[in-house]
Amino acid sequence: MDDRVKLYVLGISYSQLHSGAFALLLAQEGGPYRIPVVIGAAEAQSIAIKLEGINPPRPLTHDLFVSFAHAFGVKLKEVFIYKFEDGIFSSELTFSDGERTIVLDARTSDAIAIAVRTHTPILTTRSILQQTGFIMDVDGALRHPEEIDPEAIEDNNETEFDDPSDDFRGADYLAEPKLENYAIEELERTLAQLIEDENYEEAARVSEILNRKKKRSGNSQSPDSENKTQY
Repeated sequence: MDDRVKLYVLGISYSQLHSGAFALLLAQEGGPYRIPVVIGAAEAQSIAIKLEGINPPRPLTHDLFVSFAHAFGVKLKEVFIYKFEDGIFSSELTFSDGERTIVLDARTSDAIAIAVRTHTPILTTRSILQQTGFIMDVDGALRHPEEIDPEAIEDNNETEFDDPSDDFRGADYLAEPKLENYAIEELERTLAQLIEDENYEEAARVSEILNRKKKRSGNSQSPDSENKTQY
């Protein structure tokens, strides 16, 4: 586990090397390395919308995925960029529902788009960091590690670098799925478990949310719906 390092999203810019593509810039947390990842326009827009705090009138695909996972009590534990080969980054997502842990392969652009919505840690290996990363020089320019004096790198490691914004740190970094997004079946299962654990205070809160959802679900059907002829 010591070989893995944390990253955060620094920004997005138009790719000068790939027409119609964008460069997602990932930064080493507390360190000098920056990793550019080429992504498509749709994924860039999805990530940018979340970073800018824009709420679209209808959920985007990544928003829908997060809502679906939260509805069933599934939490994204981490995004791990585990391989770089032929110019392509490979990533995997680790999910857990409290009982099972499942690892799924994903495009890095999709993984990051989901991570910024769930405040999930983004990790990679030191070898990938050194192979693909650039170092932020004193003047703010990005330089390949081979262009930097090794002694300067050691000095940089002792320097305090910009940390990610508060939106991606602290307790919210591992934010739990909201109970309001749970499906009715999942709320019932959670309520039963809380009662079994004698956590009655939390059980009361879940019960209130469950009753509201059941009431809304019942009201969503028209009173005349049962009288309509089925074709």
